[in-house]
Amino acid sequence: MSNTFLYFAYGSNLFSKRIRLSNPTAVMKNIGYIKNFRLDFHRYSKRWQGASATIVETENSVVWGVVWELNKCNLATLDKQEGVQDDIYHPMTVNVETPDGTTLTCRVYQQCNNPKEYIKPENYPMDRRPSPLYLNMILRGAEENNLPTDYMKFLKTIPHNGYKGEYDVSLSLIES
Repeated sequence: MSNTFLYFAYGSNLFSKRIRLSNPTAVMKNIGYIKNFRLDFHRYSKRWQGASATIVETENSVVWGVVWELNKCNLATLDKQEGVQDDIYHPMTVNVETPDGTTLTCRVYQQCNNPKEYIKPENYPMDRRPSPLYLNMILRGAEENNLPTDYMKFLKTIPHNGYKGEYDVSLSLIES
């Protein structure tokens, strides 16, 4: 019986500094993608001052991310970070395909209230846009972990909401 689990990150937890704030046992295992999901932004996050990322079931789409291995002692901290107790996100199990063709079974989080309609990222209304800091966490994590160039280009098409105020996050993230 293993005392670790695999977690698929596609949002701010792509960035190693971010996931390790509350989950110090996180070790990067691989990159990969989940099929038939799209990346979207929906629910407003007070912490991030903008819409936060989610995955939405969508035929013929993929979401790339990072597979982290965490000690089970961090399961509760990860659930808390994702707002499971407040019905913000719920955990799911997904199959992640790695670039070498391996399939890994991972925990992932999806917002409990997902957007009903698909809108191209460049057309997101202001209430569906992430803050500059949150989007930067995603982009930095994608670069840090060498996600595919095409996916990086896609991430760079996502507009932010222009927020310039203070954030309720660790200063180490803001200053990095």
